[in-house]
Amino acid sequence: MSNREERERLRQQRLAQGGGGGNRGRLIVGYVVAGVLAAAVVVGLVVVFASGGDDDGSGGGGDAPDAAHIDETVGVFAGLEPDGREGTAPPEIQFGDLAESAQRAGCELEQDLPDEGNRHFEDENQGNYKTNPPTSGDHFSGNEAGSGATADGSYTSTPPESRVVHANEHGRVAIRYSTDLPEDQQLALKGVFDESPGGIVMFPDPDLPFAVAASAWQAYVGCPKYDPLVLDVIRNFRDTYRGNGPEDVAMSGL
Repeated sequence: MSNREERERLRQQRLAQGGGGGNRGRLIVGYVVAGVLAAAVVVGLVVVFASGGDDDGSGGGGDAPDAAHIDETVGVFAGLEPDGREGTAPPEIQFGDLAESAQRAGCELEQDLPDEGNRHFEDENQGNYKTNPPTSGDHFSGNEAGSGATADGSYTSTPPESRVVHANEHGRVAIRYSTDLPEDQQLALKGVFDESPGGIVMFPDPDLPFAVAASAWQAYVGCPKYDPLVLDVIRNFRDTYRGNGPEDVAMSGL
């Protein structure tokens, strides 16, 4: 074989080896790219599942803001909007007697009202109550926490009345306010709620004939207009009637 033929043979050999190495290199690069893409898909799925399980409680049935103080062990808040606002710290109480504070604030205090019954029904939209706010009567019950009563906590939406009445039966006090109440006054009420939220349900009520009211089993107080003394009234009503329902259900923090 001539020198030229030998050089040509070696050149062809080198080309053949180089081409095979290039194919192997491209194959390795392909595997690496595929692996990176697969890892990215896995990470994306983990993020999606993690974020999907971290509900802010805005639609109910998930983790609610701490400031709403919702206790799902004693009732239900699914479908309600938690009130995560920080309330305004209330001033020192001026009048510690319920009747006196109600009289000074111009509020209507009704105590020892007739028991309108306590039978259970299965449609939360039922209920025919003789007072506004209601203080007793037949109410919703279901196979849920607290038998379907509204969970202790503060909300920016209005729960079904039949669930609130069930909460009253369990010794809860419901603090409610007109949807027309200015926000600074709402936050003043929220401050009263925040200082002792156990056994309290708080929410706006578009059908309330008062600016502010509180109800318990067979009792309510309604204030036609807001006044700083209303805070005394609500605190006194809370301390008088919380835990005094016909069915004793434990309250957290008390």
